Amino acid sequence: MIVKTFPRTVRAIEHTLIPLKDGTMLAARIWLPDDAELNPVPAILEYLPYRKRDGTYERDALTHPYLAGHGYAGVRVDIRGSGESDGLLFDEYAKQEQDDGLEVIEWLAAQSWCSGVVGMMGISWGGFNGLQIAARRPPALKAIVTICSTDDRYADDAHYMGGALLTAGLEWASFFFGSMCLPPDPSLVGDRWRAMWVERLENVPLFFETWLRHQRRDDYWKHGSVCEDYAAIQCPVYAVGGWTDGYKNAIPRLLEQLSVPRRGLIGPWACGYPHFALPGPQIGFLQVMLRWWDYWLKGIDTDVMDDPMLRAWMTESVKPARHHGELPGRWVAESSWPSPGVISRRLFLTDEGLRTEAAALTPRPICSPQTVGKCSGDWVPFGHGSDQAGDQQEDDMRSLVFETPQLHAPIEILGAATVTLDIASDRPIANLAVRLCDVHPSGKSMRVSYGLLNLTHRDGHEAPAPLVTGERYTVCVKLNDAGSVFPVGHRIRLALSTAYWPIMWPSPEKATLSILGGTIDLPERPPQAADARLSPLPGPESALPEKPTIIHRNGMRIERIDRIGLELGVGGKSLFHVADDDPLSALVDLQRTQTMSRGTWQIRTETQMRLSCTRNAFHLRGSLRAFEGVNKICSREWDRAIPRDFL
Repeated sequence: MIVKTFPRTVRAIEHTLIPLKDGTMLAARIWLPDDAELNPVPAILEYLPYRKRDGTYERDALTHPYLAGHGYAGVRVDIRGSGESDGLLFDEYAKQEQDDGLEVIEWLAAQSWCSGVVGMMGISWGGFNGLQIAARRPPALKAIVTICSTDDRYADDAHYMGGALLTAGLEWASFFFGSMCLPPDPSLVGDRWRAMWVERLENVPLFFETWLRHQRRDDYWKHGSVCEDYAAIQCPVYAVGGWTDGYKNAIPRLLEQLSVPRRGLIGPWACGYPHFALPGPQIGFLQVMLRWWDYWLKGIDTDVMDDPMLRAWMTESVKPARHHGELPGRWVAESSWPSPGVISRRLFLTDEGLRTEAAALTPRPICSPQTVGKCSGDWVPFGHGSDQAGDQQEDDMRSLVFETPQLHAPIEILGAATVTLDIASDRPIANLAVRLCDVHPSGKSMRVSYGLLNLTHRDGHEAPAPLVTGERYTVCVKLNDAGSVFPVGHRIRLALSTAYWPIMWPSPEKATLSILGGTIDLPERPPQAADARLSPLPGPESALPEKPTIIHRNGMRIERIDRIGLELGVGGKSLFHVADDDPLSALVDLQRTQTMSRGTWQIRTETQMRLSCTRNAFHLRGSLRAFEGVNKICSREWDRAIPRDFL
């Protein structure tokens, strides 16, 4: 990545307080062009609970000064109850968060250094609330960039997938819980730090408890899901993501459903900003954003709206691995979405495998070992460790598979494959995992996409219903969107299982499904000559990085932020266990220790979350202990039994 000098000199304001109407102060870090008071600029807001001071400082250093150097105010605000902001935070994407965001935008637009125009950008949480606040239509908000986000909090987030419970929600809850138990920095808030910290510790909820009490798509999840009313969004939207990430399916939906000016970009990346995300290749995403912001916030004709509606990475076949530094491929583009250039290629499940013509299928039973899924990788990979789906052969061998003969011509897909199955079950509650794999001549199997379905949700997520034993049902599983090439000599494999651990929590009983028939519809996109004429994307640029000093002490990784003299430590243990033949043995235990220190000021928090189950209930335990030096400041315990709701 190239570190660039900027057209305008930048100054950083380390700590600014934004007053809200109820007296709460939200903490902000702002990067401004030096001459912004004389020549006001648009503001670009990133609004998160991830601690601007010591949480997102590395990526902020790459991005916000760059935007400021090109004539914008880069603004990072800590959500109420996080970082150095006042108040308490009780849940993700709460109405209070949106209300505060509206006031922040109004405040920004009124500043002497602001032109009165505001944009929002953000990844994951910041991508979510960018969409949510856009739907509230604050007058000063003129455009957003939403990255790795979703329009549907129930069906397409880390909590539930196809009505099945994701363990990713528990992992996310563990991180979030630990982060919300940390104090503000005394060097910014002064002597108030301790009272603010104790108030947080005494009020922080066990977030996962709330999410687990809403096991179907009810009003709780509809709040903040912009798919409930796409028309509420009236400002232009740039939706961005990566095929390796868990959040990519919303991009095609937003392009299809929104009526405002919109563009979409899907690269090879995991969850990260595209100018530094892995797997590569990275792109000059800051330059891409500048074209968007210049057009919508400054009125400069950058021709950005002459770009295709969707630009996507068509991924070439590679050997499966838990980590990819780069995924080969090429950029393709569509002027509209859904695209008339994407056609449905239907394959039938038959006794001979996947075939282009319908043929007999002898009923096939599936009752998978509970450990099928050990090759799955993480639900939301970040690309920096071994968190991606590996070789699927072991999982394939313990699944029911159908595959094509070796391909005589390549098949390229862009979009979501759909699997339709005729099934019967011997239990009232059962899960189904469906994987689409690219099988190499060597036998290695690369997962291209997958989908999950809690079969009690076969007719929707609002009113699940038990299966009648032995009754025949037709069910549809929409897989994650993908852009992939199946090359000549490879095979297309469909793998079915009733378990997918540790991604999916098991059903209450071992169920045997009978597969009585089915099809898969592939979104085939034949190569187009116009793709070769696409203008190349720029190479990655950034502002000057801020790298911490890394220390290992007492088995803990410590990072020192030298600029502010703060040391942060994090350590932990995680256990994911299930026995092959017992779905009720499923157990996740997550322990996290975090430290903060500067000189004699030393803070430590210890948090734990543990989820197990019986046939009728989930058992959730949590604990929190917080220390200032050797003195225990807070100790809390949670022990909850939560009824299973067709799950």
